[in-house]
Amino acid sequence: MGKMEMKEAPSMCRILVPLRSNRAQMKIKDFCNINSSSIASNDGIENILYLDTSNLTENEIGCLQPFVLSEAPSRAQRKVKHNTILYSMVRPNQKHYGILTNPSDNVIASTGFVTIDIKDEERDNYDAHFLYYFLTQNWVTSYLQTIAENSVSSYPSINPSDIGNLNFAFPTVEVQRQIATVLRNIDDKIALNKSINQNLEALAKQLYDYWFVQFDFPNEEGKPYKSSGGKMVWNEKLKREIPEGWETLYLNNWLEIKSGFPFSSETYKRNGKYKVITIKNVQDGYLDTSGCDFLDHIPQKAKEYIQLHEGDCLISLTGNCGRLCVVTEHNLLLNQRVGLICCRKQDYKEFAYQLFRSEYMQSICDNLANGAAQANLSPIELCKNISLLPPKTILNSFNTSVTPIREEIIKLVQECNCLTKQRDELLPLLMNGQIAIE
Repeated sequence: MGKMEMKEAPSMCRILVPLRSNRAQMKIKDFCNINSSSIASNDGIENILYLDTSNLTENEIGCLQPFVLSEAPSRAQRKVKHNTILYSMVRPNQKHYGILTNPSDNVIASTGFVTIDIKDEERDNYDAHFLYYFLTQNWVTSYLQTIAENSVSSYPSINPSDIGNLNFAFPTVEVQRQIATVLRNIDDKIALNKSINQNLEALAKQLYDYWFVQFDFPNEEGKPYKSSGGKMVWNEKLKREIPEGWETLYLNNWLEIKSGFPFSSETYKRNGKYKVITIKNVQDGYLDTSGCDFLDHIPQKAKEYIQLHEGDCLISLTGNCGRLCVVTEHNLLLNQRVGLICCRKQDYKEFAYQLFRSEYMQSICDNLANGAAQANLSPIELCKNISLLPPKTILNSFNTSVTPIREEIIKLVQECNCLTKQRDELLPLLMNGQIAIE
């Protein structure tokens, strides 16, 4: 594998002394259209791409759901366009918001969103991306969350007017664009890193599948083993042919899954030395520590606590059982119902991670998960299953290929964390005029 080059982080503009705006405060509804357009039968749109609130978080779109309009959910009504800002009316603190860039004409958003569009006659005075960043400040989401929690609805929600009535002393449009450009540069770099990592994860999985599922690992001549006529033998345990010289072992012969310590939520802090990793932090393919609780110290009774290290592999044992991620941070403590995959030999760590990602193991996880209200996965039962292990020479060759990929993934995740912290610290300072940009 060739040497990977790390792209430079976006250079920051020079930070100067405060430049405060003397302009009068403006309500958002005075220069924006709120929920301006809904889809109608005479629009001539038969097939739509539906964007629900659950599919948009902090400007990242998970997926667009295709529907024939006549069969689409009743909430699929909001029309959107370039630079439309979407803001969920339910639980604002969950940050289901974003700004769209050149969406196709058939993208339709849920009525669970407020749509915000700068009026045509005000585009020379207000920048949509600046407004988006204004609305995503922590104090704004906290303020809207307070309104939501005091609402009379069955769940915390706001009204479109709650956003429309927000007011702010906007600087000149030139300053708005400068600020938005700095923040967008950071967000663009974060998005680029995440895109690169998706490709790297796919590459690592492809290598695993090619070597250990299709058995086309390089033979002594560098040719694909099975495709080049490598000897295959029938394995009664797996009910399939495997390469000659490979062995089958129960998982518990070469790894174990350790469950975390049940830390008491009463001891959690808003800030502290250690982040506590719970089931909510283990997402599909990545570890999300943005909503972690903290501990100042490790309780004395927690004699069997697990402190995580960079590169550790985690698996969810409750809810969406079998989700996997790799640790990229330090000072993390593992709570219960999250498992740490511990290999007896470090050489097997990446192999084990890819094994648990495979269709074979994911199917086993789905079958073992049980429980009435919530699915649960027993580490002991899971490790009673059989796995196929390659010879040490082949495993070493696999590690030589895949280790640089994993190192680059971790490096890019860490850079994203630094950029996110930088953006979040700059955002309120730029918005309230404490600092300005040249």
